[in-house]
Amino acid sequence: TWLPQAGIIQISPEACLLGHDSWADGRLGNFLESKVMLNDYRLIEELKGLSSAERLEKLNALGDEAAEHFRKFLPRAIQKYKQVIILTHVPPFREACWHEGEISNDDYLPHFSCKAVGEVLRKAMAGVEAQMIVLCGHSHSSGEARILPNLLVKTGKAVYGRPAVNEIITVPFELD
Repeated sequence: TWLPQAGIIQISPEACLLGHDSWADGRLGNFLESKVMLNDYRLIEELKGLSSAERLEKLNALGDEAAEHFRKFLPRAIQKYKQVIILTHVPPFREACWHEGEISNDDYLPHFSCKAVGEVLRKAMAGVEAQMIVLCGHSHSSGEARILPNLLVKTGKAVYGRPAVNEIITVPFELD
């Protein structure tokens, strides 16, 4: 199932899943001064051969696309379900973008986080009773970040060529 196309997926009468492949949008940290060059920028057709400014513009647009997806579906998900599980490739908040046990620095943040999605999630969860857990990766280090009392982000660790289960999530979940 391709999550952006699936919309809201009911897991139980009280819980749902909503996801998007979400790219890093270049908005956290300092993209234009960063010396980081990801293999993604050399290998992915729509990102290769671009200047830094052109790449940033493309990443901004991809981040906006992901944010719009969540903006479209979240109000219905939060209204209908007590628990919302969000799946996204990159961490949507600075606090969830881990590298070797620390928050990524301003050189790496633009390439490993999507601020546009984070803003939509934070706004949607402010002052509501529903609970949200965000499961993401891309930063290759694990960690947790409590963004709001009802919004927890779990960043999974990944190693190229070695897919692994980071954790089993049960429904209903606890945001301890």
